[in-house]
Amino acid sequence: MKSRKEEYAYVVDVLPPEVALYRLPPKMRRDFPHDVLYAHLVGEDHFALLEVTLKKGASVDIGERVYVGPGTRDKVDKIVRRIRYDDLQPQGRENLRIVVRKIVEQKQEFFIKWINTAGPITLKLHSLELLRGVGKKKVQELLDERRKKPFSSYEDVKQRTGIDLVDLLTDRILKEIAGEDPYYLFATPPPAQTT
Repeated sequence: MKSRKEEYAYVVDVLPPEVALYRLPPKMRRDFPHDVLYAHLVGEDHFALLEVTLKKGASVDIGERVYVGPGTRDKVDKIVRRIRYDDLQPQGRENLRIVVRKIVEQKQEFFIKWINTAGPITLKLHSLELLRGVGKKKVQELLDERRKKPFSSYEDVKQRTGIDLVDLLTDRILKEIAGEDPYYLFATPPPAQTT
């Protein structure tokens, strides 16, 4: 199985240390700086939610793409932990929807390839049915259309089937990030709940 680590992530929220540290378990709280900014990020490839510390003097904007991979990072100092959707502040949740939509728009080639190759999950459930509002009849229409000619863009899907794929993919990814479904097509499952 290929690595599920993120190389790049997008900023969805910036937190002062007192807010970020308050949510950490006491043992972790001791080990992280109390005088730097924290940020919540969503990964570009696997949509993992990350809590990071920023380097001293570094500033980031909401929606900014930052490097979180191995080696030297320009703005991110440490990855503190993977977080759950519930760990986001209300503003971070709002920003998450905007950022995920932006990622979906930018990764058109990846998602169109998925639409052109998506298959069944079980004998009775096709992976396309996991998109909100896509039932068996719409799945059959998608399969018929892609058999005639593979889809080439989001606009092509919309013109041939009436489906706004960007909205449906954004909703699907947000549902996976929130851990609201047992199936994970695009996002890394959230970390186990800590007590």
